[in-house]
Amino acid sequence: MPGPNGPVIMDDQTLSTPATWLNIRLIPKGVRQVKRRTLDIIFSAGGAALAVLLLVLGFVLIDQANFADDYVAGELSAQKITFATEDKLTDEEKNWKPGSSCLTENAGKLMKTGKQAECYAKYYIAMHMDRSAKAAGLEGETYATLGAVRTDLTAQVKAAKDAGDTAKAETLQKQLDSATSLRSTMQTGETLRGLLLTSYGFSIFGDKAALAGNVCLAVAALLALLAAAGFVHAFMARDRVVGQGAVQSTPAHGGQPRPAGGS
Repeated sequence: MPGPNGPVIMDDQTLSTPATWLNIRLIPKGVRQVKRRTLDIIFSAGGAALAVLLLVLGFVLIDQANFADDYVAGELSAQKITFATEDKLTDEEKNWKPGSSCLTENAGKLMKTGKQAECYAKYYIAMHMDRSAKAAGLEGETYATLGAVRTDLTAQVKAAKDAGDTAKAETLQKQLDSATSLRSTMQTGETLRGLLLTSYGFSIFGDKAALAGNVCLAVAALLALLAAAGFVHAFMARDRVVGQGAVQSTPAHGGQPRPAGGS
């Protein structure tokens, strides 16, 4: 049977199969065949390009992680905050909360890392602020809440003086002075805690960047190996067609194809 690209040669077995009459596939002119070597090269080149991008990204992330670590260490070292030695830590300081054990682990050390800053802020400064509040009879109060406490005590002192109750006024004045002193202590403590915890948070970003950078480098190495294997396979393996364009042709001559050379 003549086709768009020349005659189609069919043997007797093919001609004896009824499904053949309606399922003859011919490769039309202008359709490019896809070879295995071409696919290997395309995929390997893509993998190599992605590996390079991940390699660059990994080095950038690790560089930022190193910057974060150096920055935190430099800023904290400049404060010259040293943990109390173990023999000077009280039982309350050692056992205030489950995490207080970090004070013993860092005893006598100069603060340089984000984790050390977190430990000092959460388990040393916070414990002393809590103890100060208890000593002032204002347990659980913070710098923010002590403002309302002072305002209320000031009003009570004025009312007692206006009523001529000197003893009550003196008692309330002592409570007001205690609240004022405690608020000043809380302001200093919470400011330092905030700064230290901010340093800790910055160091965590550095840790996450380092982790992401190492993952990028590992994936880049894997992609590089796969790309290399793909290039080796492309140039060493036997070339063959793995896909091509095709169209379905409807036979002429009453729906039945004829072999080449037939009448």
